[in-house]
Amino acid sequence: MKLIKKVLYGFLILLLTVLVLMLIPRSWSALNPKKAPLGYYFFPPTVVAVYSGLESLINKTPAVPENVEAIKNVEYKNLNGRSLQLDIYRPKGMTKPAPLLVFIHGGGWRGGDRADYLVYLTHFAKLGYVTATISYRFLKEAPYPACVEDITDAVHFLFQSAEKYNYDPAKICLIGGSAGSHLAMLAAYGWKKQGAAKDSASLAIAKKEKIKAVVEIYGPVDFTTPYARVHPTITGFMVKSYQEAPKLYEEASPINYVTKDAPPTLILHGTMDMLVPISQAEMLKHKMDSLGVTNVYRPVPGWPHTMDMVQRVNDYFKATMGDFFEKYVK
Repeated sequence: MKLIKKVLYGFLILLLTVLVLMLIPRSWSALNPKKAPLGYYFFPPTVVAVYSGLESLINKTPAVPENVEAIKNVEYKNLNGRSLQLDIYRPKGMTKPAPLLVFIHGGGWRGGDRADYLVYLTHFAKLGYVTATISYRFLKEAPYPACVEDITDAVHFLFQSAEKYNYDPAKICLIGGSAGSHLAMLAAYGWKKQGAAKDSASLAIAKKEKIKAVVEIYGPVDFTTPYARVHPTITGFMVKSYQEAPKLYEEASPINYVTKDAPPTLILHGTMDMLVPISQAEMLKHKMDSLGVTNVYRPVPGWPHTMDMVQRVNDYFKATMGDFFEKYVK
């Protein structure tokens, strides 16, 4: 009987300890509302927090606000009948061109949907921005660099279509998450296909079509690190191994295009990201700091990859991006 009581007592202590530990992140964040939300540091307690209702997930399909107009299925490119499209959201009754925020979804270059970031698209359109979201070819259709070419073509299309959709081409910001962040950085920092030479006309276009700012959300920046070289998601995307084509891996790494003229960049990354290590974000910040490039680095403690699926983190992202847009895009 005494043994049973000791076991039950020990179990109760353990349960209370776990409960207290689970409550610490939200309690700490409530006491420090202006700081990045504290996470759970390990994946199992993060899952428990979500399934227990301690943390809520975002609504991925929010209704489009009444004061926002949705312009969908705009074709920016056609490849032998394959229509590549984007969607635009803008405030109704606009009287002057607004800044354009372009969101590029993730999915490991294998999947995802341009509506995945609807929660951001509608939020910022409601605040007076024009927002856009882009579809691109996945790995099953064509390996690297097909999707990069698609994004750069879409960005060119958006620069050319500013007057039609009433946004300011001098105030375009690219925002991406995970693989989408990789594509956003390449497009913004001046990706160049291996062996390609730009003529004077294309150089003039590149100079004129300058991205105002970038938001980099837990994306890979350097494919040549020991971890990245052998990661199956990256090797699958590149098709060839690093040993077979090291120059190709260098070409696909956004960090290699960062110069002193790179646009201001907001970097958001979870410290417990096991898919894209936070060291990738730190490398980008270090490179930008060394070149004197404006950057805002916001590591989010205790959170894994795709952390902004959690409402508390998503709210922080929206607020942080909003401050960044006000300062560097408007």
